[in-house]
Amino acid sequence: TYGDKVALVFRDFPLPMHKEAPKAGEAAQCANDQGKFWAYHDKLFANQRALLDENLKSYATELGLDMAAFSSCLDSGKYTAEVEADKKAGAAVGVAGTPAFFINGRNLSGAQPQASFEKVINEELKKAKALVAKGTPRNKVYAELTKNGATKAAAARRKPPVDDKK
Repeated sequence: TYGDKVALVFRDFPLPMHKEAPKAGEAAQCANDQGKFWAYHDKLFANQRALLDENLKSYATELGLDMAAFSSCLDSGKYTAEVEADKKAGAAVGVAGTPAFFINGRNLSGAQPQASFEKVINEELKKAKALVAKGTPRNKVYAELTKNGATKAAAARRKPPVDDKK
């Protein structure tokens, strides 16, 4: 609907009651290294009660990932610190459960209908257009819109997941 007017940044927030969730987050990032983040994400979501290491590797096999690279990535802990940093950043801005969404710093918590997202996105796009009309350079709009927002502590962006759904 919005094309290049919005950016999606996915962050991990493993919940404490799901002891396998941190490793599952790491596995999704390892799948992202091979351009399969969203396919792997969907597999994890469909199998939330089966997240042991052997399951994580089985899902990678099912998706046709290079298993040597995936296993090396997962076993090395390459993304352990990143998943933990995401969790800390989420906690710093008040995330207590999932899903949690931030649209220019505005929290939209829990599973929401598409209309809820559209309402907030349209309001934020209207603000962005007003800033540009007043002379704010386009590359400074996001910073201007979020400068006083709760997501300031979580502002550092990492590489977004590869869009393998195209």
